Amino acid sequence: MSDTTQEFLESAAALLGWYYAACGGMNAGAAWRAWRRGKGPLPAAAWAVFTALFGALAAMSFCGQPPGMPPSLKAFVDGLLGPVTLALGSLAALAALYLARRLFVRPAVAWTILNGSLAVMGLSLADPHFAQLVLRPDNVPVVAMVYLLGFFTWLGAAQAVENDGRVGRGQDPVEKEYAEPVLVWPDLVYTELIAMVIFTAALVVWSIVLPAPLEQPANPALTPNPSKAPWYFLGLQEMLVYFDPAMAGVILPGLMILGLAAIPYLDLNPKGSGYYTIAQRRFSYAVFMFGFLQLWILLILVGTFFRGPNWSFFGLYEPRDPYRVTAHSNVRLSEYFWVIGLGRGMPQVPAGSGAIVRFALIVWREIAGIAVLGLYFIALPILLGRTALRGFRLRMGRARYTIMVLLLLMMLALPIKMVLRWTMDLSYVVSMPEYFFNF
Repeated sequence: MSDTTQEFLESAAALLGWYYAACGGMNAGAAWRAWRRGKGPLPAAAWAVFTALFGALAAMSFCGQPPGMPPSLKAFVDGLLGPVTLALGSLAALAALYLARRLFVRPAVAWTILNGSLAVMGLSLADPHFAQLVLRPDNVPVVAMVYLLGFFTWLGAAQAVENDGRVGRGQDPVEKEYAEPVLVWPDLVYTELIAMVIFTAALVVWSIVLPAPLEQPANPALTPNPSKAPWYFLGLQEMLVYFDPAMAGVILPGLMILGLAAIPYLDLNPKGSGYYTIAQRRFSYAVFMFGFLQLWILLILVGTFFRGPNWSFFGLYEPRDPYRVTAHSNVRLSEYFWVIGLGRGMPQVPAGSGAIVRFALIVWREIAGIAVLGLYFIALPILLGRTALRGFRLRMGRARYTIMVLLLLMMLALPIKMVLRWTMDLSYVVSMPEYFFNF
């Protein structure tokens, strides 16, 4: 262990001790609640075990020796969380959560996952590089957002699974039992007033404990490395790695927003209106969760925690070395086709060519990419409409089906382009800068 790491552990020991103590107190309250509600000795004993484990970690931290993750495990995690495995792994995790939702919405399973994540967070905070990354004042709200997003996603799925079970047994959804009207005054106004006071107090405490990350006035001669946008724009900044600025900054975000908003109008299923459900809205639920979590939240997390100096990709436990150079080249599909595949030079446009000849030669140069986009956006929807999505096409009609499948293919284009960028250094499928079109 280096002197710098030892010095960091000594300075962070008390903070980690209070962190583990808070986690232990949380589990002690859960154990007491399970015992009082008569849920049997097993849940209470399980949460008591977590209480003891966090208590032991707190004692070690208060003694000045907070435990950390082994270096070999940190190296394995950094290697595992590469850009390709992160994109594909998150997609697989999202599919697993959807398919096994009845298991994951169980309070005991969710509580165990939460405890595991808190333990991994505490052990990781003993690493100076991880702690410097996570405890930055502008990154702390993003960490809190991850836990809040996980909780509310779980809560909505749990209510949906409960309603699906009730409907399957011939009962009404839970929301149908809340038919009693509530007066705006005084019931709703009092509730909003209390919530406003609590959140105001929380914001005041937050601003005192965690000062705002204000920096010096902008200096054109001193550019931060990396120069990152605010967290809510990091998804757009991450898209710039894979798409043309016009596509990443305007077209794709606009299509995502319009596509997610259009789901209720494209899906003609009359069921599942006014209450939480998944079984009656499988398509809408899966598309929305994929678009929101995979195509937006994941990009924000990548830009926040994995992008370092020179916009290079770093692991969670890696030092942010500004002198590290990542060997990446930008290869267009036309170069793969003409130069690498056929062993010929790229078709060139002779000087003085007319507009029609010029356009024809540029199209010929990008013929491989145009063919790929044609197969993807024209042939594939027709094939899906006759096979896997035939039921959707018959129920929705040609117009709605065409809009739906094109929006889905645009959504899928982002993870596909991410994988191609990191595995093949593919920059553009079609590149026509002469006409300001790159895809």
